[in-house]
Amino acid sequence: MILFPPAKINLGLNILNKRHDGFHELETVLLQIPVNDVLEILPAGKFSFHQSGLQFEQEQESNLVVKAYRLLQKNCDIPETSFHLLKNIPVGAGLGGGSADATYTLLGLNTLYNLNLSSAELQNLSGQLGSDCPCFVNKQPQIATGRGDVLEPVELNLQGCYLKLINPGIHINTTQAYSEIELPKQTESIHKVISRPIEEWKSNLFNSFETSVFKNYPELEKLKTSLYNQGALYASMTGSGSSIYGIYMDEPGKSTGNLFERIVQL
Repeated sequence: MILFPPAKINLGLNILNKRHDGFHELETVLLQIPVNDVLEILPAGKFSFHQSGLQFEQEQESNLVVKAYRLLQKNCDIPETSFHLLKNIPVGAGLGGGSADATYTLLGLNTLYNLNLSSAELQNLSGQLGSDCPCFVNKQPQIATGRGDVLEPVELNLQGCYLKLINPGIHINTTQAYSEIELPKQTESIHKVISRPIEEWKSNLFNSFETSVFKNYPELEKLKTSLYNQGALYASMTGSGSSIYGIYMDEPGKSTGNLFERIVQL
């Protein structure tokens, strides 16, 4: 079985306040995009996990694919399995690649071994692996509230638009990003803003992390500005960074000097 876990971007990310449980109350739209890892899952005589593509230092048991497999082993009777992950989505880039890998591991095992787990059960399991994970159970755009784990499908039509996605290879410490955040900037609900024409998003749809992150990494703000100068209808940082994207009506040209750049049609 071969699966293609997708990246996601945040359309707006409104951090409302800090909760009593230590997490933050937020509001965002999660949109899956056609930038994918590749995950192969095969029945095997013994467990194995291999990774190729983009490399990063991590203990095998800490990889979210392996964590998802171990979690399902505790809840279901599944045999030994072999995994091969081809990593194309940058890590720690606000793109949810690891979360998608984890959820697609659950989805794949559910199908491969006829476990008959429902979408609700899969969302519950994936939520134990990370706040972003449940959004990958279903493919449609979703508005996330709570700590990101309360999901609701949302109507959004960007079909035919182009997305330019750039990750300049800057590592943003998420804990630090949360500690320096300035609240609030969003004045009305994201749900209401995204119902408007995309041309109006620039002045009304914000990522709460940008103020503090751009202060520490001004090159990211310059990158966002360059996307607007190139004709983007809307541009933003996704998650807590450092990936920046622009949405265009017409296919944009490529930039130069970026470690990671993709132009895809939505």
